[in-house]
Amino acid sequence: TPTVWIVGGVDKGNDYNELMALVREKVKAIICLGLDNTKIIDVFGNVVDIMIEVNNMENAVKMAQRFSEKGDTVLLSPACASFDLFENYEDRGNQFKQAVRNL
Repeated sequence: TPTVWIVGGVDKGNDYNELMALVREKVKAIICLGLDNTKIIDVFGNVVDIMIEVNNMENAVKMAQRFSEKGDTVLLSPACASFDLFENYEDRGNQFKQAVRNL
């Protein structure tokens, strides 16, 4: 299924190249949610045509809706710590669920 990936936060020293094959195969858009998305953009910027930076969950979900089509998957898989924009990972997940409900 084509996937819109919401990713980002405080980098934990990830090697995003490990995800390259999966991103090439599945991801049609990346929504970067965090204060510093440089590493994610550097790794995937030439692989995925659509890369958007946002600074809150509501905008992340709205952008994911904009770039997805019926049957696509919208995946919140941040791969990063949540402490730049959220209290913790639970807050991030709860904000995601609320933003989806508000669509």
